[in-house]
Amino acid sequence: MSDPVVPQDMDKLIHEPARLAIMTQLYVVESADFIFVMQRTGLTWGNLSSHLSKLENAGYVAVTKEFVDKKPHTLLKLTPHGRTAFETYREQMEAMLAGLPKQSI
Repeated sequence: MSDPVVPQDMDKLIHEPARLAIMTQLYVVESADFIFVMQRTGLTWGNLSSHLSKLENAGYVAVTKEFVDKKPHTLLKLTPHGRTAFETYREQMEAMLAGLPKQSI
């Protein structure tokens, strides 16, 4: 039998609510642009940018900046490392929640 998952063992970088929302959005797509992720997460421009910097520095998210029709366009995608980290986080969360007893009050 494996050791139980405890919250302290969870990836704190992903566990933060805004970054969890970003990772969740990027997990289900090949890539997404900045505006799409901003709209889907409800984060402000600056807040999303700040959280993306942390995820990019950890190697979880790749950020590609380019111009499309002379307008800046920022494309985001999970790196293989980020995808693996999110899958591990998801498995740990599922295991932790599965271990809770069913209780009605």
